[in-house]
Amino acid sequence: MPVPKGSTIDPARTRAAILQSATALLYERGLDGIGVAELCTRLGVSKETLYRHFGTKDGLVEAVLEARSDRVIAWVESAVAAAGDDPAAQLAAVFEALQHWYEEPAFRGCALVNAAAQHHVPQVRAITARHLGRHLALLTGIADRAGAAEPGLLGRQLLMLVEGATVVAAHRDARGRPGAEARAAALTLLAAARARPSS
Repeated sequence: MPVPKGSTIDPARTRAAILQSATALLYERGLDGIGVAELCTRLGVSKETLYRHFGTKDGLVEAVLEARSDRVIAWVESAVAAAGDDPAAQLAAVFEALQHWYEEPAFRGCALVNAAAQHHVPQVRAITARHLGRHLALLTGIADRAGAAEPGLLGRQLLMLVEGATVVAAHRDARGRPGAEARAAALTLLAAARARPSS
């Protein structure tokens, strides 16, 4: 990134600025939708700068995905925390937050799942698996707090609703409110799991 006259180069700030710009660009265009030369031009950096901070384009992709996962999980956790102590309200908050995201003009689906579908390489698949695992831990925690007899099973079912709603929103029509429809299904599952006696 060009440095204004009189200012000093801060490697951490440069890396963060590249990461922020690349995140939006790669989400919009897809991992394979832009080559290194155009990527550098659009980011306003030289190839040398890109490689110094990330090693390769793949290194940049991995950093973008890791940062995006951190941001998404923090955002969902924040929505859950704001919903209070009731697990049903926490679960509803997850799907309400998702529906708001689906309605954003820039929405293109889950960047991590998109990346794994586009880039069949172990590193990207591992980052995506960790991301889904973090979602699963959050949802399983809600199921456990709700007193579900099998919180792990319910957590996996809820994760399927989250990911399914996201795919439908990305490839069909977010205005059909897939987040709201998945929310209703999730709350039905939660109520059934709470009603089921423990074994």
